[in-house]
Amino acid sequence: MGLGILSEKVTIITGGTSGLGAEMAKEFTKAGSSVVICGRNEEKGKAVVQEVEENGGNISFIKCDITNEGAVKKLINSTIKLFGKLDIAVNNAGVTGEMIPLVEHTQDSWDKIITTNLTSVWLCMKYEIPEMIKSNSGVILNISSAGGLVGMENLVPYTASKHGIVGMSKSASHEVGKYGIRVNALCPGGIKTPLDEVFYKDVENREEKQKQRLKNYALGRHAEAFEIAQTAVWLCSDHSSFITGAAISADGGKVAK
Repeated sequence: MGLGILSEKVTIITGGTSGLGAEMAKEFTKAGSSVVICGRNEEKGKAVVQEVEENGGNISFIKCDITNEGAVKKLINSTIKLFGKLDIAVNNAGVTGEMIPLVEHTQDSWDKIITTNLTSVWLCMKYEIPEMIKSNSGVILNISSAGGLVGMENLVPYTASKHGIVGMSKSASHEVGKYGIRVNALCPGGIKTPLDEVFYKDVENREEKQKQRLKNYALGRHAEAFEIAQTAVWLCSDHSSFITGAAISADGGKVAK
């Protein structure tokens, strides 16, 4: 692809096989970065790779369970073998879990959400940071949520994990700033992706439920995935070079209410 604000950069995007992750893969390659996406579904991963390559992007897929430390270490090592360095890491993979009261969660469901959403981000940063230190530069963008800034009824484990990502990002920024590495958390509101379907499970009147949800948004709508992906590109570029330790809302005004 032609020159862009991420020209000659190498980016890892976890959870890059669908939804926001796949959209970020498209936007990051459009901006000139070489991209490695990872996920558990090889078929979906190959489909994203094919679409991006057909549009001139440089992209690879690596199958990886980001809750497994050995697999994460292998992901980082494989990226270095492919491209020789790591400039940007977008830790995006996550799950929502069921919309049920706190007391109805089992320890297994709690552990699954916390491990997938929060522990995985720690594991990824654990192996991403040493590679960035080698070049005294880098950007880590951890995908949190509007639910990482405010409470969300019947989504306690999810909300706890997303608040944790914000806190971890802020703390990490102070550890690695001396190496020229920036760490931020991006906090989207509702996005038109498959993950958003959790809000409509067992709902009789989907249209009415959507109207109720949109009342919380100043813009009166949910985001298109590409809007959040373009925000991520900007946050990972030199155009945002003095932003670190921040939790950036991209939520259509949801948390402003």
